[in-house]
Amino acid sequence: MAVWSNHLLAVTVLAYLAAMICYAAEYAFGNRSHIGRAARRPTRQLVGAGAPAAPDDPTPAPVPPTRDLGAVIGRVAVAINWLGLALHLAALVTRGLAAHRMPWGNMYEFIMSVTFVGSAVWLGVLAGKPRIRHLGLFVMLALVVLLGADGLIAYQPVGPLVPALNSYWFVIHVSTIILASGIFLIGAVPATMFLIKNGYDQGKRRFPYTLGRRVTADPTVLERLTFRLHAFAFPLFTFGALIAGPLWAEASWGRYWGWDPKEVWAFISWVVYACYLHARATPSVKRTTATWIALLGFATMLMNLFGVNLFFSGLHSYANAGGMG
Repeated sequence: MAVWSNHLLAVTVLAYLAAMICYAAEYAFGNRSHIGRAARRPTRQLVGAGAPAAPDDPTPAPVPPTRDLGAVIGRVAVAINWLGLALHLAALVTRGLAAHRMPWGNMYEFIMSVTFVGSAVWLGVLAGKPRIRHLGLFVMLALVVLLGADGLIAYQPVGPLVPALNSYWFVIHVSTIILASGIFLIGAVPATMFLIKNGYDQGKRRFPYTLGRRVTADPTVLERLTFRLHAFAFPLFTFGALIAGPLWAEASWGRYWGWDPKEVWAFISWVVYACYLHARATPSVKRTTATWIALLGFATMLMNLFGVNLFFSGLHSYANAGGMG
């Protein structure tokens, strides 16, 4: 089962890569403008009152609608994305069956789970907002990079849980953190594209603002989506990091808080995301300023995932095993 999981994850990455290429094709070549369609409409000529219409003025024939090849490729991208999600789920299930536990016991399995949630959340977002489908290029890029780093620097052979993880809090705490992290991951994409699109609309023409030229989604839509994703994920993260985590720590180590690097960085992430939601709710704070705070929060999440796990040591046996408890 462990070997099957490894193979399935490799195929998952290839599926996400194929979806990324198709999303990129729609992003680059899709007809997301109505300018050309409007230009093809027949123009009406002004005729004086009572004047007969010119007999030699032919009535323009209606222009048949043209198929948007980019939209077709975009739908193919979504289909491949669904295939990748199914393969991703199979990789997680076979990993769990091989380990005889939930597949969240180390950093390798944690990233597998977070990216799975991210992929599922993205497809859920597309169900309600298909016009932002071309932004799947950046979602798939994030998933491919994270899964590639997962296999290269975080791979762990299948093994049993360390004693500190053998608790019902393992499922409660880690599952909520995984859900929140996956949603924060997807929330960072519209946040980034809002800043890029907003900057491009304001006349900025240097990289990366030039990427905003092909983004047709209104910046307000992207900013609102960013807020909704973060507002949904924040209570989950609050429960997982500040309620379930301390309760598990007290049950395992006899204290709720111990200034462990993992605890400190989780609290930093919570504070930054709380500042984002507060700034977003404050009328005097610009939307761009609030969005930068949201991206700072995601940077602290990455620091907690990679920096703390790889370069710090602490009491978290889950972190020492490569996880993000």
